[in-house]
Amino acid sequence: MSLGRFKDLCIDVGSPSVMTSFWGQVLGLTTPADNPEVLLGNRPEQTVWINRVLEARTLKQRVHLDVNTTSVEALERLGARLLSPVSEEQPWAVLADPEGGEFCGFVRDKVPEYRLMELVVDSADPAAQAAWWAGIVGGDVGQEPGKPYCWLENVPGLPFKYWVFVPVPEPKAVKNRIHWDITADDLDAVLAAGATLLRPKDDTIGWHVCADPEGNEFCVFLPDQTQSPAAEDSDGEA
Repeated sequence: MSLGRFKDLCIDVGSPSVMTSFWGQVLGLTTPADNPEVLLGNRPEQTVWINRVLEARTLKQRVHLDVNTTSVEALERLGARLLSPVSEEQPWAVLADPEGGEFCGFVRDKVPEYRLMELVVDSADPAAQAAWWAGIVGGDVGQEPGKPYCWLENVPGLPFKYWVFVPVPEPKAVKNRIHWDITADDLDAVLAAGATLLRPKDDTIGWHVCADPEGNEFCVFLPDQTQSPAAEDSDGEA
């Protein structure tokens, strides 16, 4: 039995107005009139909070988004920069958003209204990471024979199809600029499973900031905590 449920995504940015416009168009999400720094879809789990932070991006993102698109050129017109084109060996394009954050575009003949295809997390041990997160939010672990990456699918509430964990040699060095939130009934159970509490709920934030076994930040919302990270002024915390 899982300990929590996927809630939404958060992206740290330097310029909320630019990045909200960019990601809204890339993902097929809209901004409500009363909050210009959140993106909404047809389901609450499609929500993306755009959080302003002071620190600039300095390293390759350890968490990135893979998106469906009609063309690479369409993403470039929105403000993306092409880093690596589609090829026979690589059936996707690697791009950078307006602040340099990497993401991948998969060209399709037809794209759905909501265009986030999967969430990708760099990992030292993809199999262990996939198994750990399956224990937290549920779902099935997948791995192709002989392939080093793993993924989760059939995760309850997950608004995209796959949550992928890929191997990288370098260790995590800085705070992730993309993180996810979960809801849970019991914080202690999440911590007992192997999470680390980085910052408890206090007078400034209404959620608990945690890290998974490889240090990836995520926020835990308990039943009486409904406010999301972008609803208060961000000071660079997850």
